[in-house]
Amino acid sequence: MQIEPFAIERFYERWEFRAELMLSSSDCEALTVADLLGLEPDAAERLHALHLGYTEVPGSQELRSAVAGRYERADPADILTVAAAEEGIFVAYHALLGPGDHVVVETPCYGSAIEVARSTGAAVSLWQRRYEDDWAHDLDALQRLLRPDTRLIYINSPHNPTGTHMPTATFERIIDLARERSIVVFSDEVYRGLEHDPADALPAACDAYEHAISLGTVSKAYGLPGLRIGWLASRDRALLDRIRELKLYTTICSSAPSELLVALALRHAEELVERSRQLVLQNLPLVHAFVERRGQLLEWVRPSAGPIGFPRVAGQFDVERWCEQTAERASVLLLPGAVYAQPRHLRLGFGRANLPQALERLDGYLDAQPD
Repeated sequence: MQIEPFAIERFYERWEFRAELMLSSSDCEALTVADLLGLEPDAAERLHALHLGYTEVPGSQELRSAVAGRYERADPADILTVAAAEEGIFVAYHALLGPGDHVVVETPCYGSAIEVARSTGAAVSLWQRRYEDDWAHDLDALQRLLRPDTRLIYINSPHNPTGTHMPTATFERIIDLARERSIVVFSDEVYRGLEHDPADALPAACDAYEHAISLGTVSKAYGLPGLRIGWLASRDRALLDRIRELKLYTTICSSAPSELLVALALRHAEELVERSRQLVLQNLPLVHAFVERRGQLLEWVRPSAGPIGFPRVAGQFDVERWCEQTAERASVLLLPGAVYAQPRHLRLGFGRANLPQALERLDGYLDAQPD
């Protein structure tokens, strides 16, 4: 297997724990173990009594039941837990794709959706969305990309990095196109529940289509990235079996304490996700006002879903180097769009409680810069 360096994670590896204030994070304000244990009266006792042996390969029955409860048509047997969303992408792609196959990937996107697909030996076509079109989905372009050997379409809504949501009619057309050709739809739904207007929420792909795989995690909307648990949900159990076989060569099984805590969190999903959504809604006007105030530098399509947005940067300068200088000199971390192959953009995150402090710091830094 040959794979390109992971640009976004290499950038965060260098800067995430050096900068004091994160203004690029794609996750929401994190909870503590005490926060979770306080949700149920006997939770702390169950955690203390937990046997720290190996866990089941697909995930504990308790955890898979809790995950299945987040879908309309899934049973616990339709769930495979993984070590966060990244493992889900890796094992699904490598289990289902190989040389001679073709994949269509919605872009811009999280880098592994492209590079891991390429590492399988499959041919990869990019279904490009553009800022100039307000990040609209061009269904005619998607249809032109489909080939007789297309095995998988990757989609993502709510979307990273643009902070937009896929219209229902677009989603339904993608499902129709896939069903006509028996193409797997791999639907990255890690921000599900963070639609700014709940009426915009799409059905889970695994509920809508029998050959779809829904990717979920507690890292984003739940504010629990440290637990490193995600899952794949699909009613096509033959697909899940193929992916499970590959998981035996990666993590095999999950952390027992994380499984217990994630199952606990999922039983209180509405409360935890709504907590994150309200923080996002509280912070978005502050970020939008910042973008408008800095109109000579930034412009954006105002986000409608999730905790992130993707402004375009004015001027002819190295945006990545500018983000590094801002992290070094102001200790505020922005994410350069180059990690998404969009060098004229940067990603702003507004799911953290200290967002006002980060904006104030960045404002002061920008004001102090020479014209």
